[in-house]
Amino acid sequence: MRVLICAGGTGGGIYPALAAVTALRNSGLATENILWVGTKGEMEQTLVPRAGIRLETIVGGAIAGVPLPQKLVNGSKLLLSIGKAWQLVRRFRPDVMFMTGGYMAFPFTLACRWLGVPIAIYLPDVEPGQSIRFALRYAQKVGATTDGSAQFVPANKLVVTGYPVRPELRAAANLSQEEALAAFNLQPGRPTLMVFGGSRGAQAINRALINILPALLPTVQIIHISGTFTWDEVDRNAKKLPKALRDFYRPYPYLHDEMGHAFRAADLVVARAGASMLGESPAFSLPAILVPLAWAWRYQKVNADYLCERGTAVQLTDETLDEQLLPTIQNLLADPAKLAQMRQAAQAIDVPNGAQNLALLIENVAKTGGRE
Repeated sequence: MRVLICAGGTGGGIYPALAAVTALRNSGLATENILWVGTKGEMEQTLVPRAGIRLETIVGGAIAGVPLPQKLVNGSKLLLSIGKAWQLVRRFRPDVMFMTGGYMAFPFTLACRWLGVPIAIYLPDVEPGQSIRFALRYAQKVGATTDGSAQFVPANKLVVTGYPVRPELRAAANLSQEEALAAFNLQPGRPTLMVFGGSRGAQAINRALINILPALLPTVQIIHISGTFTWDEVDRNAKKLPKALRDFYRPYPYLHDEMGHAFRAADLVVARAGASMLGESPAFSLPAILVPLAWAWRYQKVNADYLCERGTAVQLTDETLDEQLLPTIQNLLADPAKLAQMRQAAQAIDVPNGAQNLALLIENVAKTGGRE
């Protein structure tokens, strides 16, 4: 079996695909039978080769959530990339294309459609974004994190697989909290807050946290993953903190191997509501304060609503962070009964074998065209 992976842009699409690839490899698929296609200048150029997978790139850019001039430029790039996509698919001759989204979904969907390659899709978010909406009509099967996607996908195509959490994160969920805290030289018994805004970071969350650090750090220890865009500002502020406070603050621009330890160490997380929160927060039974990204496609709001309705999270907005972030954190950390309820709710929606389920879906589409 030869598998073409079409996933890129943000970690919300890349990490689930990496987890599915790991499951496929574990079931016997040779690495040379996997080709990953992505976009130049995006995260996949770092993460995919790091995983030992061959990567080919095309040029492109965002169509949704950008000004009209940029939309026209990026759209032109994608149209020009259709020829290269066709050549790559024809040369590699995959038995299935597996996609999770990203700008390149458009040219590769067309290429696979023209060349008769069956398509399997995975929806990391509850609601599909524009590129996946385009591809849905051509897909044989569509895996989904939750049954909430049923309103967007035809019933004969939908398979609820659960979120494919990366194996290294799953492994960290089995650690004791004390072991996880030790990885950051933090103290057992002290409330631990994890804050992150995705791989690039969330300026609104970072700045709101910076403003309340003096109020939190006397009683709380914090793992802060700022993202790369605002790291300099976060780092400068950290160096200004008094030592008595700095001892309980661990800022990082990004975490790779230690990300699972951060999840396991935390009693509460503050984060955007990207797709990963649908799987990774439940995997660690971790209560969350979610701050959906307002200007992007509304998928983050839908994700946050899904988790809040199931009792695993509470929700704030960028506009309310300055007034509400501090009391929300303090009130939750001071209410063990509430946190316990949220942990139980998160545990109830976890799907431990999501990656294996997704690998089986991909194999099924490759072998049968999704007819079974």
